[in-house]
Amino acid sequence: MRLRDDSKQLTMQSLRHMANVTVRNLPDAVHRALCVRAAHHGRSTEAEIRDILENVARPPERVKLGSLLVSIAREAGGLTDAEHFNQFRDKTPAEPMRFE
Repeated sequence: MRLRDDSKQLTMQSLRHMANVTVRNLPDAVHRALCVRAAHHGRSTEAEIRDILENVARPPERVKLGSLLVSIAREAGGLTDAEHFNQFRDKTPAEPMRFE
């Protein structure tokens, strides 16, 4: 996705701030294992470390807050999604615009 700001073009990637992390005193055996793992996956060691950190910090199977709250409400006998939306839906017909 590209954005136009005056005459400059910015990509979404350039708008995101990316943090940097330095790891000191990493044992040689761990570094070698990371290099082997990265080569096995066909990417750089840095990309492999990013992937490992992402999967540990934000695992795909994690329970998201919204899903957790919905499951708690359903267990407590709360409204279904359809009942919830119907309860708050405005059922009055829209009035046509006037061009007077």
